[in-house]
Amino acid sequence: MNASPKEALEHFIRYVQLEKNFSLHTVREYKADINQFLIFLNNEGVVSLHEVEYIHARLYVTMLYDEGMARTSISRKISSIRSFFRFLNKEFDLDDAPFRSLYHPKKEERLPNFFYEEELKQLFEVNVGEDTKSVRNLAILELLYATGMRVSECTSIELQDIDFYYSIIRVMGKGRKERIIPFGQYAHQALTKYINEARPKLMKEKDHQRLFVNMRGGELTARGVRHILSEMINKATLHSKIYPHMLRHTFATHLLNNGADLRTVQELLGHAHLASTQVYTHVTKEHLRNTYMNAHPRA
Repeated sequence: MNASPKEALEHFIRYVQLEKNFSLHTVREYKADINQFLIFLNNEGVVSLHEVEYIHARLYVTMLYDEGMARTSISRKISSIRSFFRFLNKEFDLDDAPFRSLYHPKKEERLPNFFYEEELKQLFEVNVGEDTKSVRNLAILELLYATGMRVSECTSIELQDIDFYYSIIRVMGKGRKERIIPFGQYAHQALTKYINEARPKLMKEKDHQRLFVNMRGGELTARGVRHILSEMINKATLHSKIYPHMLRHTFATHLLNNGADLRTVQELLGHAHLASTQVYTHVTKEHLRNTYMNAHPRA
C-alpha cells in the first residue's frame, strides 16, 4: 500500500458511504475519529500506516483517558479505527493487529435518565400555546414522546411518511432499516394542528417535504431540536437538563412500567439487539423498588 494516511481515509470513507450505505451522521463520526488518530500519529512522528504498532494504539487510548473522555466515546473511537484498519487489511493487505489486539473499555453502569409522568405532564402543559412557534414545538414534543424515535429520525421525516388514518409513521433508522411506529391521540392532534396551521406560515417561499421546519422555513436540524427542548424545559422550570434521547428513554420506561413486553419495546425503538432494550428493565426495577420503599408500611 503506497497511499498516504489521508488517501487511505478517503478510500475508507467512500467504502462506508457507497458500499456499506451508512448514514451521514455515522460517516461523519468515522471520519472525525480516524482523523483524530491520524493527527496523533503525525505528532508521534509516524508518517506511514505500515509503521503503526500496538504501542501506538495503547498510547492513543491512554491519551484519551488522560483527557477525561467517557468510556463509551473511547470505545466508539476504537471501533472506528479498528474498522478502518480491517478495511485496509482486506483491500491493501495492511497489518490490522494493533487495534485488533486492543480491548474495549468496560461500559460505565449508568441507567438512562427519564422523566416521571408528573414531570412530563408539567412539561406539556406549560408549553401549550396558539402562536406558530408553540404549535410546532408541541408537535415535536408530542411526537418524540409518542414514538420514542431518535432525533435524527425525527428531523428526516417527510409529510408522506405519516398516515393519519391509521395513526402510524414510517421512519428510517440506523443501518437504513425502515420501521413503522404507531402514535396516539395527543400526537395526532398536535401534528394535525401544526401541519394545517403552523407549517404553511413557516414555509413562506420554501418548497420541500420535510415535516419539521425552522422559523425561516428551512429543514430543522438535530441541533435545532436540542435548542427547542432546552427552551421548553426552562419554561417548565424543571430542575433537570433535557436532551432528545431523554424522551426516548422516557417512552421505553413508561411502556415497560405500564406492562408492555420487552420484545415490543425493542421493535418500537428499532434496537437490533434485545440487550440494548434490557437496560430499561433495570430502570423499571429501580422504579418498582422505590415505589415499594415509599409505600409499604414496614419497608
